[in-house]
Amino acid sequence: MEPYHNLLKLALRSLLAAAVRLRDTTFKFFTAVADTLFSLYFASCSMLPCTVDLDADSSSDDTTTLHFWATAARNFRPSLVMIHGKCGDSRWQFMYQVGHLSRRFDLYIPDLLFFGKSYTARKERSEVFQAECLAEGLRRLGVDRFSIYGISYGGYVGYHLADMIPDRVDKVVLMSTGVGCNDDQKDELVAKLGRDPKLLLVPRTTDDLRQLMLKSVYRSGYMKLIPDSFLQDYVNVREIGHKKEKMELVDHLLAKSSGAGRSLPVLTQETLLIWGNKDYVFPMNLAYQLQRHLGSKARVAIVKEAGHAVNMDAPDEVNRLIISFILG
Repeated sequence: MEPYHNLLKLALRSLLAAAVRLRDTTFKFFTAVADTLFSLYFASCSMLPCTVDLDADSSSDDTTTLHFWATAARNFRPSLVMIHGKCGDSRWQFMYQVGHLSRRFDLYIPDLLFFGKSYTARKERSEVFQAECLAEGLRRLGVDRFSIYGISYGGYVGYHLADMIPDRVDKVVLMSTGVGCNDDQKDELVAKLGRDPKLLLVPRTTDDLRQLMLKSVYRSGYMKLIPDSFLQDYVNVREIGHKKEKMELVDHLLAKSSGAGRSLPVLTQETLLIWGNKDYVFPMNLAYQLQRHLGSKARVAIVKEAGHAVNMDAPDEVNRLIISFILG
């Protein structure tokens, strides 16, 4: 693992230990410091925040705003759009990848709607709408051609984005995503979780959050040491925003009779499917199912001893796979 990854992990663990010891007074301070640390880290990787108002030229009150972290000065390298999943914002999910990938690509990392600083007043909750907004946001940033790397829910959005504007998307990397699940498979996955998925993806209690962590990260032994009091404060401080809208996103994703598995378009781009062999959320058979759907332009890469959050369990291996595939 590269030195800056070790430094980042050490800094976060030190902050976590301090916050646990002084929980009653320091958690909000801890989250503020962690956010500042992430922002400084992204800035050190030549990434800067920017906001795109998609309704700036419209008289409508249905405001839609997308927040990005983007490469500050374009270096005429291949552009890579990194799309996060449903847990946390883009900085938390890509903290172990942005340093390495920023040296090979011009990066564009959005917060999806209702995550981070992105928001819409419109009523649409579909992955297609997320993709439409992202396509327009990237156009306004002047990103003409790019490849896509989407995690879990971000894989759904990335899939539709690639299908929507095939002339602008070069290659596609999808990781640990349920794209192509039919209704029966959705029922099986929900039954396997043993609880309402909304309670995991939009946690309200310490048990919800702990189960989400344990089911997502295979190498999660250290998470068992985090006290419930800390997790509850995290829920109260970090997960308070846009709960209703986030639950509606989950409802739409799991909606029956969508025909997702039958009407899913076939992408024209070369596609890499990255999966952990210990994925509890979306098992490996879904990777091979999606590969069969996509045909000869798709291949599967299995990461051993990694769960649903492969980017957390094995970030260096994921980085190598992405670089080799997109630049190869």
